Amino acid sequence: MTLRTRADSFVGIPLDGWRGTSRHWPVAGEALAVESLPRDAHTARLRATRGGATIAEAELRGPGDADTATLDILHPDGRHPGETAIVAALVEAAFQRCPDAQRLRVTGLGGAPALLALAGASHSEPGAAPDALIERAPFHQLPLLWLDPGTRAAYPPIRSHVGPQDRLPPLRPPQPNGTLYRRWLPHLGTTLSFRSIDRRRDLALFHEWMNQPRVAYYWELAQGTAELDRYLADQEADPHLFGVIGSFDDVPVGYFEFYWAKEDRLGPYYDAEDFDRGWHGLIGNAAHLGRPKTLAWFKAVTHYLFLDEPRTRRIMGEPRASHRKMLSYCADAAYETLKEFDFPHKRAALVCCERERFFRTVPL
Repeated sequence: MTLRTRADSFVGIPLDGWRGTSRHWPVAGEALAVESLPRDAHTARLRATRGGATIAEAELRGPGDADTATLDILHPDGRHPGETAIVAALVEAAFQRCPDAQRLRVTGLGGAPALLALAGASHSEPGAAPDALIERAPFHQLPLLWLDPGTRAAYPPIRSHVGPQDRLPPLRPPQPNGTLYRRWLPHLGTTLSFRSIDRRRDLALFHEWMNQPRVAYYWELAQGTAELDRYLADQEADPHLFGVIGSFDDVPVGYFEFYWAKEDRLGPYYDAEDFDRGWHGLIGNAAHLGRPKTLAWFKAVTHYLFLDEPRTRRIMGEPRASHRKMLSYCADAAYETLKEFDFPHKRAALVCCERERFFRTVPL
């Protein structure tokens, strides 16, 4: 399976696209907006605001012929650990506006307290303060943005006695509630989010989506509300999976199930690790069909699952082997087809997305 590179798979922001406002959700504070005011084709002033008040400013210089962009943070000065969340939002905004940059040089802040959780390296010139160097791939694995901290509950590896007796998993954390993940998508100009499904408020929507013929063909859940309510109730009592509603700008678009692969039906078909994850999904809102948006879901689901549990090295899947469109989405999101095998109900392809490959090759 061929994986597309960053250069040929990214729907990039043109230089005139540096003008505009992006949204960011630091876990240590309220949402903020970052406005970009271009000075020329390669530089822009970034201004971060919250509630209409300016809280940070920086100068951004694009990478030019190299793969390193430069960020001069004007304020805050990065000298206090409490400023890390604001700096992280500026860094995300800079990477969004420089999609070809593989790293960001933050001038004069190498070793500064607000950068210690972001930069794994620094660079210094004689007589000058060191610069912090932030690599794109590691940055997108950090839990400083995107995740709601109240939904993260990583457990220690305590062995459980609940699950298949031949592949008992670790004790799994409780199912999350509320909003799990939120990220601004610059190429779509929208905010993508996940929240846990609530059968008390979402049953009618779940019923509508599952009874659409194109959805029912794959999910085989074209049932009445009572049957689907029981389906969701059974899910609430199952520690190995949970369901979420995916939205664009808080408008429900799709339904996804996230599961731990070891104790799932997929577990016996490969050498499963304790923290392997997997997922199923559907787009129920037909107004949001189409390849750009569907591929955005593939990337966001995978990003969320890697962020949610840092010990997860692989995201697994088992689409129908004949579902060529689905497999093409998998390829564009760094999922490699390992083999085909027979499930009781279908001929399946075993696909695998490895953490390192995902963050190295997939633009976010």
